[in-house]
Amino acid sequence: MKASWDIFCSVVDNYGDIGVTWRLARQLVAEHQVPVRLWVDDLQAFVPLCPEADASAAQQWQQGVEVRVWPKEWQPVEVADVVIEAFACTLPDSYRQAMKARETPVLWINLEYLSAEDWVSGCHGLPSLRPDGLKRMFFFPGFDAGTGGLLREADLLAQRRTFEQNPQARQAFLQGLGVFVADSARLISLFAYENSGLASWLDAIATGNTATHLLVPQGRIMGDLLRWLGIDELALGRVEQRGSLTVQSLPFVRQQDYDRLLWSCDFNAVRGEDSFVRAQWAGRPLLWHIYEQEEGAHWIKLNAFLALYVKGLSPAAAQAFTGLWHAWNGGCDMAQSWNDVQQYWQELSEHAEQWCLEQSLQADLAQALVLFYRNWI
Repeated sequence: MKASWDIFCSVVDNYGDIGVTWRLARQLVAEHQVPVRLWVDDLQAFVPLCPEADASAAQQWQQGVEVRVWPKEWQPVEVADVVIEAFACTLPDSYRQAMKARETPVLWINLEYLSAEDWVSGCHGLPSLRPDGLKRMFFFPGFDAGTGGLLREADLLAQRRTFEQNPQARQAFLQGLGVFVADSARLISLFAYENSGLASWLDAIATGNTATHLLVPQGRIMGDLLRWLGIDELALGRVEQRGSLTVQSLPFVRQQDYDRLLWSCDFNAVRGEDSFVRAQWAGRPLLWHIYEQEEGAHWIKLNAFLALYVKGLSPAAAQAFTGLWHAWNGGCDMAQSWNDVQQYWQELSEHAEQWCLEQSLQADLAQALVLFYRNWI
């Protein structure tokens, strides 16, 4: 009999935590045939990722995953064999007591946030002993062999290549979103938090020599975009032209369609963790808007990734790429850094694909978790 898995997700930043846990739950079911319950405390955030879901259902099955509401007043349930506490959420007290009382030990995993910092590989897989006698194991996603890897479905890159080799598929997908791109235009996606540097970036694109079509899924950056456009609303599908720049808003799409959006673009600006990882699998140059933390702690994580990512780039390209990321995350003027990056566009594009292929040589996160459990028992 397959081991049962419980994944607990407390929705924090709109879609980041639920995005990762929903993707992980689906992959565990589809590729490893294990029964998974996904406990979510905010189904309103889940529905945009899975439109067929019922936001009012206490229990439902979606794509093989049992999705359960994580209620404020916890009701006793049978404890799973593997319990994943995602991103520092706190298990219900009574559930934890049931784990302790269970005759067969439970593998309790604290799934941490993604980081490229050096210390991660040293802490990955280590136990944390607690006063109540339970043991919690730390599991870190990451970018090298000493970590848990990145979420990646087994056929993801093959799907991407098939899509890329069929221009008609790309055109049909974009037209299904109401997007019609001029043959010579560069296509960019923008998914970000609020950012005071946006106006300068858009100014640079609009006054540049490259025709650019910017696709903006509904999200937190929309207010800054509207201010730059000088309008009160940008209806879904509506197109605004400013110089060399065409701007178009898109609906929030399910995860599989977001992958296709990333594959369709020449450059992707992303935010948080889930879209950050998916943009890397897209094999395109990217711009990451990291979630801001107190006392600037996010800069350590950002620079750790940059130091790893730019290896293999020429010094000038690495400097231009790093400057762009620093300007964006600092909310600074983007004009110079964006213009600098243009000089190394081909090199950055080739490097993005090489980075993707290198990362794909590692075990993916779901596979690593399953192997971790097998070795634990």
